[in-house]
Amino acid sequence: MASAALGQVYLIPSFLDENSLQTIPAYVADGIKECQAFFVENERSARRYFKQLWKDMVIDNYEWHVMDKQADTAQLSATLKKLLQRGMTIGIVSEAGCPGIADPGQLLVETAHRLGAAVKPFVGPSSILLALMASGMNGQCFQFTGYLPIDNAARMKVLKDLENESSKKKCTQVFIETPYRNNQLVETITKTCHPHTRLCIAVDITGPGELIQTKTVDDWKKNMPDIHKRPAIFCLLAV
Repeated sequence: MASAALGQVYLIPSFLDENSLQTIPAYVADGIKECQAFFVENERSARRYFKQLWKDMVIDNYEWHVMDKQADTAQLSATLKKLLQRGMTIGIVSEAGCPGIADPGQLLVETAHRLGAAVKPFVGPSSILLALMASGMNGQCFQFTGYLPIDNAARMKVLKDLENESSKKKCTQVFIETPYRNNQLVETITKTCHPHTRLCIAVDITGPGELIQTKTVDDWKKNMPDIHKRPAIFCLLAV
């Protein structure tokens, strides 16, 4: 049980598409109002996002800590620990989607648990779960593997391994790619995987250009999509 002297951590989701603010529940803004400090991936976009939810927010009244790739994770964890020990309510904010899911916020949440602080996740859009929901694939058994290797030979091996595991366990494999390498990934999948394996490509989830389609690898090969630089989630299920 968390000590009464400790602060708490709120996990604050962000929209997946800037035109889809309606996907954020109203109580998220209430949670933001209770925080005194925020750990964010991108301070500028986080500030803009908060102002959209709460127009009267005075940005400079809060502490801001950036958890990007250049950040010292040990220092961030130490800072979080000090703030929690002072009894502060801390918001951890993802750049898109839910904190801690394919997101650097995970390490800070781990720190909070080690300290014994309460952690409260707020409901919000997750591209991973939304893609799985809409894929028509097995939602009882699934695995998220994050980014696949950049090297093509290594990527092909991983895809074959994921496909074999999917076949044995009837498990849906979910993964992502840097948007500018989407087309190369789809091409590799169509060259590597069995023609009857099912592949769902979910693009621009919750946005105006949202497109979610599940086809066999063979069908995708006959009509290759152009999803260059569009945020995408891929679900694969061997049959």
